Amino acid sequence: MPDKISIKGAREHNLKNINVDIPRDQLVVITGLSGSGKSSLAFDTIFAEGQRRYVESLSAYARQFLGLMEKPDVDQIEGLSPAVSIDQKSVSSNPRSTVGTVTEVYDYLRLLYARIGVPHCPTCGIELEAQSAQQIVDAVLAMDDGRRVQILAPVISNKKGNHTKVLEELQKSGFVRARIDGEIRELEENIDLDRYVIHNIEAVVDRLVIRRNEEAEEAQAFESRLTDSIETALELGDGRIIINDVTDSDNPLDILYSEALACPNGHGSFPEMEPRLFSFNTPRGACPACQGLGFSLQVDPSMLVPNGEKSIKDGAIDANGWNIDEKNSWTWNVFQALSEEFKIPLDKPWNDLSEKQQDIFMNGLGSRKINVRYINKRGGVRIYQTRFEGVVKNLERRYQQTDSEAMRERIEGYMTKVPCKTCNGHRLRPEALAVTIANRTIYDISEFPVSDLVKWISSLRGDDGLEAELNNRDQQIAFQILNELQARIGFLNDVGLNYLTLSRSAGSLSGGEAQRIRLASQVGSRLTGVLYVLDEPSIGLHQRDNGRLINTLIGLRDLGNTVLVVEHDEDTMRQADWLIDLGPGAGELGGEVVAEGTPEQVMQVVGSATGDYLSGRFKIEMPTERRQGNGQLLTIRGAEENNLRSVDVSFPMGVMTCVTGVSGSGKSSLVVDTLYNKMAQVINGSRERPGKHHSVEGV
Repeated sequence: MPDKISIKGAREHNLKNINVDIPRDQLVVITGLSGSGKSSLAFDTIFAEGQRRYVESLSAYARQFLGLMEKPDVDQIEGLSPAVSIDQKSVSSNPRSTVGTVTEVYDYLRLLYARIGVPHCPTCGIELEAQSAQQIVDAVLAMDDGRRVQILAPVISNKKGNHTKVLEELQKSGFVRARIDGEIRELEENIDLDRYVIHNIEAVVDRLVIRRNEEAEEAQAFESRLTDSIETALELGDGRIIINDVTDSDNPLDILYSEALACPNGHGSFPEMEPRLFSFNTPRGACPACQGLGFSLQVDPSMLVPNGEKSIKDGAIDANGWNIDEKNSWTWNVFQALSEEFKIPLDKPWNDLSEKQQDIFMNGLGSRKINVRYINKRGGVRIYQTRFEGVVKNLERRYQQTDSEAMRERIEGYMTKVPCKTCNGHRLRPEALAVTIANRTIYDISEFPVSDLVKWISSLRGDDGLEAELNNRDQQIAFQILNELQARIGFLNDVGLNYLTLSRSAGSLSGGEAQRIRLASQVGSRLTGVLYVLDEPSIGLHQRDNGRLINTLIGLRDLGNTVLVVEHDEDTMRQADWLIDLGPGAGELGGEVVAEGTPEQVMQVVGSATGDYLSGRFKIEMPTERRQGNGQLLTIRGAEENNLRSVDVSFPMGVMTCVTGVSGSGKSSLVVDTLYNKMAQVINGSRERPGKHHSVEGV
């Protein structure tokens, strides 16, 4: 195998027929001015040719689905390995995609919960455990000698009715007693239950005194009787049984057992514990109300009135189908009728109307009708009665009923995401959210940042001298799963994504974050002999985390791969095995190899901008004076979007302000999600909802 990748006559885009050799199995950085041809060489030439050759190696049948790939404008490339591109494209805009699903960490969590999770009843919270009849027999035999117990079969649990037929059937079957609403009753009594009250009925199958010191023959007979009684109770109670310990008559104790994963209190059965149960992307596990999205779209009244200083007459309500175009339109006539019926001034600013008055326009009158006056073309006046459903409900109804995508998109402009009321935004069905490991549900774990996930796994296994939260049996079952989880989470931690949570939407990630997630996945695959091409992986990463990213790139190289990185970061360039500096300028003035070699060799090249700055010959001069600005401030108060904690901050006007902090500290949440979206809303009338905050002053 050659020890280098040799490129001859590369002319893609602004590359000027360059020849360059890239050493294999090394960390190689391509650098240079913006527009000098770095991506043209790395992605559009080297990676593109690698992909083209891979596709050509496939069968004709497979190639027909992939399409033809154009050959890059290059004379020759030798020594090329299978190529993998890790660029800054967004991971996915699918609202179902999360950091956990993209990295497959969530898949291993699902497997972990399916194997060792502890199910609970979603209604009453009792721990569920499936036990065979023999296991129940053994549990009763293990009770203290002399304990007095009753074996009860639940036949009615938390149901209204007089249940006369049930009681008659029990008596016909030979049962003498039943516990009804906690009281032992003789079935031959005249039992009259209130049909409108919830009742519980348990048949008394047997009454026993535990004898542990009997002779073998007597002990065998006792166990046989106990087994028959428990099997009878399980059959009658549909797999459920109650061992009622009445040794202390003042404080009787119920011990509940079930043959299946079913609530012994009668709250239904539990589905099979399988990985699909914990997936919000399958009907098996998704919340039935939101289909696993975790939210629903609802019309936001504040989005319908972009300018509250306007009156209704002047068009304060700016919503599709509710604009007042002419004074005799249907909308105007209805608004006029509402004004007359409820004494609401249409020329008064919207913000000055009472909440009750605003609510009438937004949420309507229900079934109540109003008289609407209509003037026809001949000038005649007609009065008719109609219901007014409200602007909000009208838009939501039209959104559900329309088949037009264009109409749905327009109405979505007035809508906001509201957490699902059924699952509280957790995406999963109640049964999945009732399974725990060390008292935490899978949703709890998906809300952990990656750094806390590492600690959680260590606590389960008892690493670093901690007491293990899992017993030996569960540790053996989960051994391989925990190993894989620990490795994949460790890779995310190593590339500086320790602040992300598994539940974070993939569509909300920046390009740099998305690229580092793919990088972590590639490290986890542990491939060798591959050419990896990366586009500025350090972008958006704080210097504190840069070292871990570089170590990840070095680790990828040490597996036996060639790592080709387009980068401007000084630390990455200094750690590179080989540097290629393109330039000398940008666009038509670039496209040439100015310098190549080790970082030390490139520093010696006079005329290389990269070498000049790395060597210290050139440096960025700090200004001797700072601009003072105009003295005005733009102030945000109470910013609480994402991880912001009621932040109050002022931005001086007329100067350049830099907002910095470690990755994940809330910079984008403050500047983009809150400040920018608020200013766009105020100045440009944007319908993009700003991040949660109390107020913005100085606009």
